[in-house]
Amino acid sequence: MPQLTVALDMMGGDYGPPVTVPAAAQALSLLPHLKLILFGLEPELSAWLNRCKLLHHPRVSVCFTSQVVTNEQKPTHALRYGANSSMRKALDALASGEAAACVSAGNTGALMAMAIRVLNTVPGVDRPALITRLPQARGGYALLLDVGANISCDATTLARFGVMGEQAARHVLGISSPRISLLNVGAEASKGSDAIRQAGQLLAAIPNLNYTGFIEGDGLFAGRADVIVCDGFVGNVALKTSEGVARMLLGLGERRGLLWKMLRFWIKRRLSHLNPDQYNGASLIGLRGSVVKSHGSAGSPAFLNAILQAVAEIEHELPASIAHRFDTAPMDSHAR
Repeated sequence: MPQLTVALDMMGGDYGPPVTVPAAAQALSLLPHLKLILFGLEPELSAWLNRCKLLHHPRVSVCFTSQVVTNEQKPTHALRYGANSSMRKALDALASGEAAACVSAGNTGALMAMAIRVLNTVPGVDRPALITRLPQARGGYALLLDVGANISCDATTLARFGVMGEQAARHVLGISSPRISLLNVGAEASKGSDAIRQAGQLLAAIPNLNYTGFIEGDGLFAGRADVIVCDGFVGNVALKTSEGVARMLLGLGERRGLLWKMLRFWIKRRLSHLNPDQYNGASLIGLRGSVVKSHGSAGSPAFLNAILQAVAEIEHELPASIAHRFDTAPMDSHAR
């Protein structure tokens, strides 16, 4: 069994220890083989560790830091001046082998910049991508990437995302031949930008890749694809829009009255799988280590799911599988 040690940035996100510490405690109770290394500021972190009885837990190591990367901090500033931040120290633990994965709810740009600096990408990959799960109408999940790490992408980058997404679907979702699609404004081959059309040609030419063509926005949740590829601008807008709609639907039952109580009961039974907290956590794939980015606004249940996602990536050795895919079945010379 791989080493199940996860490094946690306890200060990231909108809430910090009031969210991350209870989530860590629950993860430890669910997974008896899990070990955690916690990084954060001593005054805030210690109080919550005492409250949740983790300060002297046999499977917890605590490392106090003197800095925190704020949500407003520019990635370049975090790289230059954040060497003793909770985010950087958690990544350092992953790079040194003390941990097998890292989870943070902190500044996305800073996390990506630090992760690339500390871990580097696997051979054949220039830029990591943020990948997340989308619930499907008939159950299960599809993977969407990129959801915000790379605002604009050329054709080769999009094709690489397709290969990385294929490995994530194989090894984490357990799909033997994942269907890979490109998110586009139409299903016809003539539709979309030059980059999208060229990416389709590159993906179609990769041996043993189940590329199924373009998919439109109304197919995101329809179960027509297992991996949906787009640039980070489109992916982030699609993700945030879907989360907003899900929260609107799940919140319809909050009004008073018998009819609304009945509606609330129906919604919780039929639409609970749409709750974004259940699939919180976007992984930075393409790196030489597993890094999971939790939503900054995540509560404890959502942060717990990000930890569990990191554990799943450790168990399925996702970074190694991506590296092996590019090494043994590389894309053509233009994509390398």
